Amino acid sequence: MLPSEIEAAKKSILSISGVNPKKCMVCGKCSGTCPNYDSMEYHPHQFVQMVENGEIEPLLKSKSMYACLSCFACLERCPRQVEPAKLIEAVRLFVERQRGPHHLEAEDVPNYLDADMPQQAVMSAFRKYKK
Repeated sequence: MLPSEIEAAKKSILSISGVNPKKCMVCGKCSGTCPNYDSMEYHPHQFVQMVENGEIEPLLKSKSMYACLSCFACLERCPRQVEPAKLIEAVRLFVERQRGPHHLEAEDVPNYLDADMPQQAVMSAFRKYKK
């Protein structure tokens, strides 16, 4: 991506999320409380720092954005109320909006299910991918 595209992506992600990543003091409490920590390549505090530092391109290619359960446990532990889950959701929405509308139809859901998938993931899939 060109520097201007990275800056535009950062601006869009921050606009979607409403999060101020400058408030983050990189304490890692958000990542420490994340129930899906082991499944993520980039952890909640890393998402915040990468967006703040303009390291957008690796985030857009990462599967970590889909590993977030949107449980907001990270928000509960954050002493500065940075809301990493909202930022991760914004990155996910940015990527999905670039793809176009309606990527997941109800009849396709059974093809993606497995025994280890949390029930919340099934329910949130429609909210996340049916925009």
